[in-house]
Amino acid sequence: MTSPDQIILDENWSDLCQLQSKPDINFKRMHQYRIDRLKKELIRADVAMCLMVNPMSLRYAIDYQNYALFQSHIPSTYLFFPSDGPVVLHNGYDSEIKISDVRQGRPISFFDAGNDLQKWAKILANDVVEFLDEIGTNNRRVAVEYVNPTVTQALMERGLEVVDGVNITERAKIIKSNDEVECIRWAVAVAEHGAAKMREIMKPGVTELQLWGVLNYTNLANRGGWHEGHMLASGPRINPWLQSASKRKIESGDLVGFDTDMVGPHGYFADLSRTFHCGPAKPTARQKQLYQLAKAEVDHNLTLIKAGTSFSDLQKNAYVVPEEFQKNAYSCIFHGVGMCDEYPFVRPSFRGDCVYDGVLEAGMVICIESYMGAVGERDGVKLEEQVLVTESGYEMMTRFPFEDALL
Repeated sequence: MTSPDQIILDENWSDLCQLQSKPDINFKRMHQYRIDRLKKELIRADVAMCLMVNPMSLRYAIDYQNYALFQSHIPSTYLFFPSDGPVVLHNGYDSEIKISDVRQGRPISFFDAGNDLQKWAKILANDVVEFLDEIGTNNRRVAVEYVNPTVTQALMERGLEVVDGVNITERAKIIKSNDEVECIRWAVAVAEHGAAKMREIMKPGVTELQLWGVLNYTNLANRGGWHEGHMLASGPRINPWLQSASKRKIESGDLVGFDTDMVGPHGYFADLSRTFHCGPAKPTARQKQLYQLAKAEVDHNLTLIKAGTSFSDLQKNAYVVPEEFQKNAYSCIFHGVGMCDEYPFVRPSFRGDCVYDGVLEAGMVICIESYMGAVGERDGVKLEEQVLVTESGYEMMTRFPFEDALL
């Protein structure tokens, strides 16, 4: 068995391309599909342009990926994306980006602008008005993603009608093209490759952080991005769920659960959860019961997946979680994914009605979640599968094996 200390020094395993062929992905076609989806939503909303700052939107629109996590809380790069006309990138730092028009931008964060945010917002508003004139439109409706209120106020002061850009960019991302689906398949394969290595090196004395580091390294070694959290917990830390990996050493008899939440290669998401059992001790009857209940929930809810099914029906017909597990249950039973967690979000019925309704559509990618752990008990089990919605049902995207010892 490879030790965590050897796993990087004796590196001959991480590159998944050595084990299987990458899917055939037409990146030019995928880029055009995403552009067309965005423009369609802009036209539907009757807006002249969208001011994009969300790093996921920048990646979706022009495959811009530099400093994405930095951009998520200190926005500096932004995009003028018109419904008709060329896109313009401001403050772009990616020398490989295939955008012909890259311009200097204005400070739009406190980090860059300090107490002068209002002044720079007015200058940015002037830039937007000049851009609308430049592309020859009389439409004065503009969409704006997450920005400081000063930007919205400055745009309105220039006579522009401001609408929520998130409704446009997020709607565009809902239906995946075949090329996007292949990207997601590859991201899932990389995540499962890392999970297999985690399973291989797991033994008493290995820490949670060492295990998580193997998954993170696998993603990076295959040119992936980041993980939205560090969701890995063992023994008494696995209940309740949502505890980040720690220096705790795994012990014989522990359950070890993880959730990848992984922005993988090409910017697409792999969202896989499994719970391992660490030997040589045998699983307890309660551990087996928890595992089988979690798997029963996932298996039942998978049968509900089909294009045309409403979110309210998904909630109404979902697996009935025993009352003793409801307080610690996961926050949702279904959610969408693409480049990260996406619309829709369906919570269990004991948490209240659906916040919004809608229907599953062919081309959505959906995750099915379960967590079983009673309040006050030591053990809990986290499982999650990722599927592609089809007209007749679903296509399984995650294929990582379940734990035989717990079944």
